[in-house]
Amino acid sequence: MVAALAATAAPLVWVRVAPADVTAWHVDPMHVPRPPRPPREGGWLVRTGEANAAPPVFETDPATLMTAFGEIMRAEPRTRMIYESPAEGRATWVTRTPLIGFPDYTSVKAVPEAGGAALMIWARNRFGVSDMGVNRKRVERWIAELERRLPRR
Repeated sequence: MVAALAATAAPLVWVRVAPADVTAWHVDPMHVPRPPRPPREGGWLVRTGEANAAPPVFETDPATLMTAFGEIMRAEPRTRMIYESPAEGRATWVTRTPLIGFPDYTSVKAVPEAGGAALMIWARNRFGVSDMGVNRKRVERWIAELERRLPRR
């Protein structure tokens, strides 16, 4: 009985305490080989080129866009930044699910576009295969909040 309980609990504990290797998770969304194919693959890729969705373009510069996105992420429950590289206009965040604490990683990059800046986003789950659309819903909610804060081009 105790062995069965330990075997069940161990993976749930690992989900909470597994270290996040920054070199594996702080990824430039433009360098992701291909977008995930929901529903069998978890994640949501927003970028120019092959992606799940095209990036939003805002009438601002990349630094201001990253600042606005960072404010949104700091207000997101169970979310913290794991790495930021301001010189590259990139940051990576981890958001944990409410009950078990599964980590989902979101890497963003703001790039200059004609008349503004675009936000490339790579949101994905760490454990399991499908994320049941959770990352897509989060990304769409974050983009909607950006649209309330900044004018779109």
